[in-house]
Amino acid sequence: MAPLVPRVPHSAALIGPGSEVLAFDTARSADHDWGPRVLVFVAAGEVAEVEAKVTAGLPERFQGLPTVFGYHGEVRPGVAVTELGGWLVERLGFDPRAGVSLLDWLSVPWQRLAEVTGGEVFHDGTGGLEAARAALKWYPQDVWRYVLACQWRRIAEDEPFPGRCAEVGDELGSAVLGARMAREVMRLALLLRRRYPPYAKWLGSALARLPGSAELGECLGSAVGARSWRAREEGLSAAYGRLAALQNRVALAERLDEGVRGFFDRPFQVIGGDRFAEALMASVADPVVRGLPVAGCVDQLSDSTHLLTVPGRARAVTAAALGLTA
Repeated sequence: MAPLVPRVPHSAALIGPGSEVLAFDTARSADHDWGPRVLVFVAAGEVAEVEAKVTAGLPERFQGLPTVFGYHGEVRPGVAVTELGGWLVERLGFDPRAGVSLLDWLSVPWQRLAEVTGGEVFHDGTGGLEAARAALKWYPQDVWRYVLACQWRRIAEDEPFPGRCAEVGDELGSAVLGARMAREVMRLALLLRRRYPPYAKWLGSALARLPGSAELGECLGSAVGARSWRAREEGLSAAYGRLAALQNRVALAERLDEGVRGFFDRPFQVIGGDRFAEALMASVADPVVRGLPVAGCVDQLSDSTHLLTVPGRARAVTAAALGLTA
């Protein structure tokens, strides 16, 4: 790339959408939207000129692979030239180099945050790309506490229901709820380890990369594969205990008992997710964050792809749900 734009300040990176950005790609990934790719960021007034030079100067193949291929329904060179600020606004809804507001943090899907902060920067001649990535590397402490509290609340809302469903003969409903709880546990485990959870296709792969995740994975596998609600509850209870221990080690809030307990006078075992949510919120120092409803960031408010992939929609829904100014 550099020989094609020798005197133009630019940055070059492999970030954004694509399984290879987060190193989740396999041989199967090459069957569509796949080839040598790089994003080149230049000043807005130089995009057209640099794009023309790059298109004219690219070799037909790079390391045996064609440099022009189908990508998201369009046949074009794998080198995309754009302006950084515009690209960031398109992906996130804002430019983090100008600061990141509370609404910004809570309205960007985890997948998008992972795409911008993951991948690789090959050259940052403009200096802005690494600054943008650094600004989004991880949540501020109080925002992190809030998102964790909301994830514990999601667990609290449903944790007795796999047993309740089975009690009335709804084993299918129990299994579906058990799988839902497993997903929430996986996302919470990633958040506790300072990892943005990826979207559904790569959630298990991301969990498997966490240090010490094998035991948690075994618990969840046992729960999801269980043929009875008692076995399902045992697997989930073991997973909850591991999460509680991890929460205590992270030390963002008061240390709490890590054991499961009965759900009032009913025969179901729960961790009491609300205990952890309340402890986290009690540790929040920022009065604005502390005053938010414990509802969550956009991924905790909705799992609609139609919503999450359009920043304007995600931002509007988050602002309305949390009472924040858009």
